[in-house]
Amino acid sequence: MDKNIKPLRVKLDFVFKLIFGDQRNVDILAGFLKAILDIPEDEYERLTIVDPYVKKETEDDKYGVLDVKIHTKSGSVIHVEVQIDPIPEMDERALYYQSKMITEQMKSGNDYKQIKRVVSILITDFEVVEGSDEYFNQFRYRSHRDGREFTRLSEINTLELKKLPKDAKDDDLWYWTKFISSDDVEVLEMIAEHSPIMKKAVGVLMELSADERTRMIAEDREKARRDWASRLNGAEHEGIMKVARNALAMGMDTQTIISLTGLTREDIENLQ
Repeated sequence: MDKNIKPLRVKLDFVFKLIFGDQRNVDILAGFLKAILDIPEDEYERLTIVDPYVKKETEDDKYGVLDVKIHTKSGSVIHVEVQIDPIPEMDERALYYQSKMITEQMKSGNDYKQIKRVVSILITDFEVVEGSDEYFNQFRYRSHRDGREFTRLSEINTLELKKLPKDAKDDDLWYWTKFISSDDVEVLEMIAEHSPIMKKAVGVLMELSADERTRMIAEDREKARRDWASRLNGAEHEGIMKVARNALAMGMDTQTIISLTGLTREDIENLQ
């Protein structure tokens, strides 16, 4: 491995799609999915990467773009999404996309038997499942009393990069998650030694990293993402300051405003 090449970050959606969303790398995709999902082995015999857009149902509806969308041998739908920056209502958003991909399977006649299983994999660089130290969680429809499963047609898996244990675990999922979250050459060399398919995944990443055009596009998209996040943070801060000013005008005491906005006492005193 050429240590003079700085690896691109796999968790960038553009890079992630180039590796896992390319039909030529379907064996890499299969290796990753097998580490997460408990679906029959023969489902991986034919994985088809399809249009990642969730279709609009009305003119006022909105498109949803998934990083990678796959059909298995039996027609089940698997979609993978990578998010670096926190998104408000992430759980509602995930359910919305799940519902869209179920309803878009329906044709005239309402034949519910044609509905295929929809599985989501949400990879985030922020916390999604509060109160859990586990970096991987799987959610299905189950009874809260005895755990009995209602249906397997809908499943959401979360992979939280921030919660990944530092020490290597003896399972493929730890190595795949480390591959997605790391851009360190020495770490990638360690990952490549884990299995032949991981060695191939690291090789594809390094080839992409050595390509000047790919690196330029990735860097431009990363800059755009940072700029967008900065604008959002600026707008959010201004909104909080406006709330604080209005609260002061209404005669609220400083401690109440601190509790309401999360600002410091000094911030509020500067507004007076």
